[in-house]
Amino acid sequence: MTGKFNEDLMRNIEDAARKGKLPRREFIKYSVAAGLAASTASGLWVDKAYAAPKRGGTFRWGIHDGNTSDTHDPGTYVTRQMIFLAHQYRSYLTMINPDNSLGPDLATEWTATPDAAEWTFALNKNASFHSGKKVTAKDVVASMNHHRGDKTTSAAKSLLTDVTDVVADGDHAVTFKLARGNADLPWLMTDYHLAICPANADGTINWESGDGCGPYKIDEGEFGVSWSLSRHDGWHGEGAYFDKVEMIILNDPNARQTALVTGDVDCVSLVELKTLALLQRSPNIKVDNVPSGAAITMPMFCDTAPFDDVNVRNALKLSINRQEIIDKIAFGAATMGNDFHLAPVQPYFPADIPQREYDPDQAKSLLKKAGAEGLSVSIHTADSVFSGAVDMCVLYAEQAKAAGINLKVVREPNDGYYSDVWLKEPFTAVSWGSRPTPDVMFTLAYKDDAAWNESRWRNPRFNELLLQAKSELDDAKRAEMYHEMCLLMRDDGGTVIPFFNNFVFARGKNVMHGPDLAASWACDGARAPSRWWFA
Repeated sequence: MTGKFNEDLMRNIEDAARKGKLPRREFIKYSVAAGLAASTASGLWVDKAYAAPKRGGTFRWGIHDGNTSDTHDPGTYVTRQMIFLAHQYRSYLTMINPDNSLGPDLATEWTATPDAAEWTFALNKNASFHSGKKVTAKDVVASMNHHRGDKTTSAAKSLLTDVTDVVADGDHAVTFKLARGNADLPWLMTDYHLAICPANADGTINWESGDGCGPYKIDEGEFGVSWSLSRHDGWHGEGAYFDKVEMIILNDPNARQTALVTGDVDCVSLVELKTLALLQRSPNIKVDNVPSGAAITMPMFCDTAPFDDVNVRNALKLSINRQEIIDKIAFGAATMGNDFHLAPVQPYFPADIPQREYDPDQAKSLLKKAGAEGLSVSIHTADSVFSGAVDMCVLYAEQAKAAGINLKVVREPNDGYYSDVWLKEPFTAVSWGSRPTPDVMFTLAYKDDAAWNESRWRNPRFNELLLQAKSELDDAKRAEMYHEMCLLMRDDGGTVIPFFNNFVFARGKNVMHGPDLAASWACDGARAPSRWWFA
């Protein structure tokens, strides 16, 4: 400090810098006038990335969670490789902005009827596919219909259940007609499955070719190995500052970290948390630690013994010491879960629901009631689920011994985990990305007929409330419904939720980004290549 610090003035200076109204020299001058030392002001300029974005360079991105069995079919997207790649070479109607607000992508604006049962999206007339074809309403209609109908195998089918029709209104507008109102539909369009692909003449989509209308086009690549992309000159949005992007699949956490430290990559999507403190001390590396709605879940098949007994399910929920797991596995980079899939950073979070505590004695009592004393079950996991997933399950197994539970940890291969283990084994560890609204998350994973109902939980009251809340425009009433749904998940559901993990990723000191980072996915909502730049 050079004198008395003027907080209001500094706030105005930072705001002007964010809007590009102050060059570096003026920023430092006015910051000194506000009370900062010149060196501090200079460092603030760099750390906050107020400098105008610069074009150029190849962004090398080390990605976790990629399989050789992944595909370009948006209905099958599940791994980080598929999701992160999709956000580079494909576009969506809307997107999550860095400040977590809803913004435009292919759609420039959207309007609804008063009952929210019909939505119309105007399309950007400048948007084009990498093949050179202009994006039209027919492409959007075909892309949405890919996830609709009885024959679709898309995991996003449940998200569009209430959509009765999607129709083109000329070449540059699309109207969604719904069976009932849905106030969240524009947010729903950010779901990573709902990518816009070129339409075929028969109304299907051409997903096999990898053609897209995103900021970067695919030059070459192989699932589970690497991808080379270059800037799409016809990109309709802002950003895409890098000339090229290299995505390298590095499932092994040590290999990923080493690649960043040695400078072989410019950014990694997931930091090994046990070495977080060491990385933070490196002058050549910047670590981003972003609280999110991303969750680590442990779903149990509610239609499969012994998990078909609610007493067994709740005993397993009482046998996990969440705080110890956050301290020892997440190294504090997480928020405690309470067995309902809604995080404190998300809308409608029910803060008044009592936190479930570690209580092995009560767990024993419930197991006795269920006739399941000395319970022995297996939990399946893999290193690629998240940094420390296997260690977390091992620690959980130790904690559960106090309740008389023999929890056997099965370590699965990283490659193929989500295709061969998840949704197939009755008790697994899973990593979920954040969803923008409760309705999206609940519809994807807890609705009785959802393709990704990972616990096979079917609660009639929950599904009744889900339908009611979807079309309820009274915010207070909607909050009451979500509160009851969270209680049902907590006390009857088949999912243990130990914590909501922060997105912890890292980059070289020469990689810049804006003042905000989206909390929808790691690396700025999976859009680092199109939003960041080199200093």
